Amino acid sequence: MVAGLALWLAFPDHGLWWTVPIALALFAVSVLHVRARWGALLGFVFGMAFFAPVLSWSGVYVGTFPWMALAVLQSLYFAGMGALIAPFQRRRLAPVLGAAAWVTQEWLRGTTPFGGFPWARLAFSQADAPWAPLVAWVSSPGLTFVLALAGGALAGLGVWAFTSWRGVSSRETTQADAGSRFSSASAVGAVAVAAVALLAGSVITPPTEGRTIDIAGIQGNVPTAGLDFNAQRRAVLDNHVRASEKLADAVAAGATPKPDIVVWPENASDIDPKRNADTRDEIAGALRRLDAPLVVGAVLSEPMPKVSNASMLYLPGKGLSDTYVKQHPVPFGEYIPYRSFFRTFSKQVDLVRADFTQGQKVGVFSVPTKSGAVKAAPIICFEVAYDDLLRKPANRGAQLFLVQTNNATFGYTAESTQQLAISRLRALEYGRSIAHVSTVGVSALITPDGVTHERTSLFTQAVLTGELPLRSQATLAQRLGRAPEIVATAACVIAFALNLRRGRKSSRAVVR
Repeated sequence: MVAGLALWLAFPDHGLWWTVPIALALFAVSVLHVRARWGALLGFVFGMAFFAPVLSWSGVYVGTFPWMALAVLQSLYFAGMGALIAPFQRRRLAPVLGAAAWVTQEWLRGTTPFGGFPWARLAFSQADAPWAPLVAWVSSPGLTFVLALAGGALAGLGVWAFTSWRGVSSRETTQADAGSRFSSASAVGAVAVAAVALLAGSVITPPTEGRTIDIAGIQGNVPTAGLDFNAQRRAVLDNHVRASEKLADAVAAGATPKPDIVVWPENASDIDPKRNADTRDEIAGALRRLDAPLVVGAVLSEPMPKVSNASMLYLPGKGLSDTYVKQHPVPFGEYIPYRSFFRTFSKQVDLVRADFTQGQKVGVFSVPTKSGAVKAAPIICFEVAYDDLLRKPANRGAQLFLVQTNNATFGYTAESTQQLAISRLRALEYGRSIAHVSTVGVSALITPDGVTHERTSLFTQAVLTGELPLRSQATLAQRLGRAPEIVATAACVIAFALNLRRGRKSSRAVVR
């Protein structure tokens, strides 16, 4: 439990990133002398102590049951990880296998069930760490591996130091408990590898040069926090129109440079602009005043009977030019799988009145600017946590990520700052600038070095303006793709098979 709470402290709003290796070391030591079933139990307790507080924002308006259900589901993956690594904690490669197990667990958690939920990954806690730039070389899964390796190595050294302090020589320990301790040599080796990687990350200078554009983000705010943030018809849209008019006035007065792109957040238009003439006219009016490409987040009433969470590109003099539909709608938040079944557990499922459809197209907008076309990739809300949904547009030449999000349904919780931390790490990982724009905050402009600019407060109306560099060079992390996860998972499968085989041999020996 202490390990889980220590891991929670690494994430916003606490941001004590240095607690990650300590938390992982504590967990590694806890499963040192236990069988797989106890490893599973300890892993589950570790998971609950971590996920219950770090995901507490998920129940702020929908109640305890969905929050606890999510925490339990995520903790089951920690249980599986605990069961896998417990039998190997006394072997030479324990730190390496433990690190591979962490990567595999995060991959499974981020892909299953219903597409997964990759929130609160180890790497996502490291945006402020001095070695955060390492992510551009090893990817988010790779950074998780290095952190877990450091934790496992720290555990190994701790156990070795403790046995030495008790005055037990290495030879006597081996004779008394053969194969049941960490190898000090492997622990030192793991420490060396992790230390070199983390120190290398600390001296890497992320590139930020490149052609720049002027960009503006509109945080229009909402009438009220909570699930009924859009209960007052057209209020959210009107807020964003008024904030855009203030920006247009500032540009006309010469107080602010004319933006090349203006970004509204997810759900900025709470009424379908394709079906409602008044909404369409409001957006067209803002577009005329701004005289700049405008990216609008809107909910579209299509394909019937479903709806779409969309990002829409409007161009001056042309109107709607391109549309991206969110590829990964959130299960139980934007659609209800097996609705009739889950209704037996909670009537809250009917708060999602219409299921959101799944977009099928990778989104890369071609945005004309005074210095040439810009390839900008819209990323809607939780999509920023999914590796593929950033890698694919980056592979298609995206020079800029536009993270459009609506945090109104999570109130004054850490959800918004946790999401901003993910965007900061993604900027480092892909070497791209990010305009992170929320309806209610926290919003910011992020340069490729992960540094935030124009950061806003929660539930205020704000206009973000600034220059962001454009880059299209592929980082090594981008080129690696899924390789780190594939290698880590293969290592875990082999380890599991070997342990299973060893167990069968032991059983046969006992029978004989």
